[in-house]
Amino acid sequence: MTSIRFPALIAGLAVAATLAACSGMTPREHSTAVGAGIGAAAGAVLTGTPQGTAAGAAVGGVVGNQVKR
Repeated sequence: MTSIRFPALIAGLAVAATLAACSGMTPREHSTAVGAGIGAAAGAVLTGTPQGTAAGAAVGGVVGNQVKR
């Protein structure tokens, strides 16, 4: 039981730290980060490779950045 709780605790702390770090972002920075995250997820699903994930993140970040222009 302990072995299941520890990774969940670490994941929860990582999510909380990530959200706290994003609290001071401008709307454009926020859109860039969201676009990169969505692009990375799409690249991973569509290609299944680290290169596809990185390319998706790059394209998504650029698109997200331009949305709040």
